[in-house]
Amino acid sequence: MSDEEREEKELDLTTPEVVTKYKSAAEIVNRALQLVISECKPKAKIVDICKKGDAFIREQTGNMYKNVKRKIERGVAFPTCVSVNNTVCHFSPLASDEAVLEEGDMIKIDMGCHIDCFIAIVAHTHVLQEGPVMGRAADVIAAANTAAEVALRLVKPGRKNKDVTDAIQKVAAAYDCKIVEGVLSHQLKQFVIDGNKVVLSVSSPETRVDDAEFEENEVYAIDIVTSTGDGKPKLLDERQTTIYKRAVDRNYHLKMKASRFIFSGISQKFPIMPFSTRALEEKRARLGLVECVNHDLLQPYPVLHEKPGDLVAHIKFTVLLMPNGSDRVTSHPLQELQPAKSIDNDPEIKAWLALGIKTKKKGGGKKKKGKKGDKVEDSAEAESMDAENGAATQE
Repeated sequence: MSDEEREEKELDLTTPEVVTKYKSAAEIVNRALQLVISECKPKAKIVDICKKGDAFIREQTGNMYKNVKRKIERGVAFPTCVSVNNTVCHFSPLASDEAVLEEGDMIKIDMGCHIDCFIAIVAHTHVLQEGPVMGRAADVIAAANTAAEVALRLVKPGRKNKDVTDAIQKVAAAYDCKIVEGVLSHQLKQFVIDGNKVVLSVSSPETRVDDAEFEENEVYAIDIVTSTGDGKPKLLDERQTTIYKRAVDRNYHLKMKASRFIFSGISQKFPIMPFSTRALEEKRARLGLVECVNHDLLQPYPVLHEKPGDLVAHIKFTVLLMPNGSDRVTSHPLQELQPAKSIDNDPEIKAWLALGIKTKKKGGGKKKKGKKGDKVEDSAEAESMDAENGAATQE
């Protein structure tokens, strides 16, 4: 085996240490999400909430792997975003922004953590109210959650990315909602938040991705965004964009001194992961970022909007395709939902939800191992029943 092959093998989920790092990152981001939800109160400033989410991840990851010989990078893999109502994604404002939350807001929280550049990402939707969520607000969240549950069962070895695209659109339609266009679910790898294997949210002539088959020991960030509107969000104001990622494969000799200064700082502090311009000197950043973006040195994550009055829900989770089945490592429980729409009359969606998440161990071997296999199958059946019951309680 060559050194290159050995290195590739070491980065695989077949290495227990890699699985541990993914799960450690997931545990931290799940707790960070819990903290952010607890900070979401009427009149709370959105920028303060985003800062607290990022600070928690930095603090928790900073306590890990402190005494190892090799320096292990760790921290924020995607800055905390708090996008409200018809805002679809990526709202992570600057310190000068005065935007606050209000009672009844539908809040999308999106964030990521990494340990040694093994990335775990999560997004969750929370309505700022007491009691159950009802009507169209419940429909759009139930659509995102049910689509995520179906995707979890279809993102498995041997299945194709197109299967997932078609299924999540069918689920959204059952709730009279749309899957938002332009959202991609990506394979995750060490150092890579947007791998080449992609699941398209909506098939369209404008957006095409290569056909791909899921394989054992891969990791995916499954990203579902639903809307009560037409699902075709727009960029309204480029100045709202604050999250960027360095394009490592691009080079250009920047002309402006401010651009060179900012890009040098980005290359040192954020060579791989997306970052918020809150971490940069604001005035110089505004001047320098434009040239960097114009010459494709930075990839922007634009703040997109549906029409005023539309509601948008976002569910994202990280899943490890382990030999014994799918392991969803990031998530958060939903509020009680009472949707107006139902999937009760759709046998295909119910069949997808009934699929097991864990894999039955193949026969043979000692009796003891056989029992363990039975337990795995039992847990698969239990999980599929939980999914159906979860959907039923939402209906």
